[in-house]
Amino acid sequence: MFVKMSGQPWLSKLKEHRAIAVIRAKELSLGREMALAVASGGMRLIEITWKSDRAAELIAQLRTELPDCTIGTGTLLNMQQMQAAVNSGAQFLFTPHVDKALIQAAVALGVPMIPGALSPTEIVTAWASGASCVKVFPVQAVGGANYIRSLQEPLGHIPLIPTGGITLENAPEFLQAGAIAFGLSSQLFPKKLVAAKDWQAIVKLANNLMQQLRS
Repeated sequence: MFVKMSGQPWLSKLKEHRAIAVIRAKELSLGREMALAVASGGMRLIEITWKSDRAAELIAQLRTELPDCTIGTGTLLNMQQMQAAVNSGAQFLFTPHVDKALIQAAVALGVPMIPGALSPTEIVTAWASGASCVKVFPVQAVGGANYIRSLQEPLGHIPLIPTGGITLENAPEFLQAGAIAFGLSSQLFPKKLVAAKDWQAIVKLANNLMQQLRS
C-alpha cells in the first residue's frame, strides 16, 4: 500500500525541489529510462502524463524503483482516470482544466490536485474549490514570467506552478516572479536525445538545471 501525501508535505516538497519533470512516453520502457535519467540528475518530482504508454503501470513501477522521488501524473480529464491514477500510486494529480468535482474528489482521497487555469477567475475558482495549488498553462502564451509576476499582488496567496513554454534558461525567472515551482517537458527530453537513448545527456541536463536552481 502506497503512502499518500497531501497539504503541507506536498507544498514543502515543491518549495524544496522547485522543478517537475513532465514525461510523455510512447513506450513504457522509454518512460522508465527518462524518469531514471532525471532522477539520476537530481530531480525528485516526476510527472507521468496519463497519455503515456501504460501510465498506471509505469507510475507503480517508479514508486518502487525511485523511493526518494515523488511520482505523480497529469493530463487527467475525468473521474475514472483520476481514480485509476490514485490506485496506481500517483502522489499528485494535474489536470489541464478546472473541474470542481475532480478537485473535491482528490481532496477527499488525500491526494494533491493541481488543476490547470489561465485567467485570474479560473485560478481563484480552482483554489476556492480546494486545489492544493494551481497550474498556470500555457503561461508563455500570456506573457511568461511577467504574467506570474502580475498575479502576485492580487493572488499571491495561491501557489502557482507555470508550465508551457518554460525553458532551461528562463526557468529561474518564474521562481523569481513568485511561482512555487514549474513544470518542464521537451526541454529536459529533447526528441533527438530520447530517440538516441542518450540517457547520460539527459542526466546532465537535469543536473545542470538543479545546480542552477540551487545557485
